[in-house]
Amino acid sequence: MTTNDPIADMLTRIRNANTAKHDTVDVPASKMKIAIANILLDEGYIAKYDLVDDGAFKTIRITLKYGRDKNEKIISGLKRISKPGLRVYAGKEDMPRVLGGLGIAIVSTNQGVITDKQARKLGVGGEVLAFVW
Repeated sequence: MTTNDPIADMLTRIRNANTAKHDTVDVPASKMKIAIANILLDEGYIAKYDLVDDGAFKTIRITLKYGRDKNEKIISGLKRISKPGLRVYAGKEDMPRVLGGLGIAIVSTNQGVITDKQARKLGVGGEVLAFVW
C-alpha cells in the first residue's frame, strides 16, 4: 500500500506500537526514515534499529525503549508538523522548542536531518518534520 506521507506513516507506526507496548516495529525503509531513526537513537528515544532486507523490500526494524516496566514509556508523544499539504519552515532565529527544551524537533536542513538544538548550534533553518517528547 502506498501512502502520501511516509514519514507520518512511520511516526504513526511507532506511536501505535508504543501504545500497544510492542518490543519492535517494522517500517518500510527510505533514506529519510533511516535519518529520523538515527536521530531517535542518538537522542535516546529508541533502543536500536536494524535494516532488514527480505529480498524485495528493505525495512527498518525499530526496537522500542521502555522504563523499568512497559508502563513507563520513553516516547510520550510524536507529532508530524510539516505535511505534504502544508509545509512548515523555520528560520535559524525562530527554531521551535518542544516543551521548553525537554523534547526535540526533527528538522530537515541543507546540512541533513538534524535536531533543533543542532540546527541552532549550526545556525541553519529548514523544514520542521516532527516533534518528539
